[in-house]
Amino acid sequence: MGADITALIVDWAELENIPVLERTRALFEAADPDDYDGALEEGWAWLPPASASFPSWCARYEFGGTLGSFKPHFRAGERWEAIREHASDDLRAALDTFLAGLFWVPPRTHSDPEDEDGAEPWHGTMRAYCPPPDMPVLAQAWNAVGPQLEALRGPFDVHAAAPGAWIGRFEEFTTLLHGWAEVVEEAHRRGWGLIGLPI
Repeated sequence: MGADITALIVDWAELENIPVLERTRALFEAADPDDYDGALEEGWAWLPPASASFPSWCARYEFGGTLGSFKPHFRAGERWEAIREHASDDLRAALDTFLAGLFWVPPRTHSDPEDEDGAEPWHGTMRAYCPPPDMPVLAQAWNAVGPQLEALRGPFDVHAAAPGAWIGRFEEFTTLLHGWAEVVEEAHRRGWGLIGLPI
């Protein structure tokens, strides 16, 4: 059994109406309600507000071919590390911004300041945590990345391909990125935030 991730887009105003100490439980219940059968294999779990399965203040996104595992996302980060120095400066900067806002931890340099996490402690177990003010930056980064993705095919095939492994082919890498782009774009369009739960 490995690490998992469940991506939610969340109406932040509704989330902030929930007492701080109850937010984590509310998010977990929203992401994995008792009556959710897990039949959705890819895309959005949109249900009407009257449904008991998902409250109207959030929606769940399933990444195709990942089985809910965090491993593909982690491997995508590794593939990016293997090819990022072969990307153009503008593509590298944009994809760094996009991935670091979601699941990738950029390599540290000696000039980096010590980590200072001033965020609220209740979300410490989240795999991704992007409040609404962060979404325009991620959406803008994707707008720069999307049209240039094909330029990474050659570097990927030379430096990152791992047939048979998670995200071992370029198409798997781009499919995962497009999934995250869909999540980011929908959250941004609604003025919502994004949370990745470890379930």
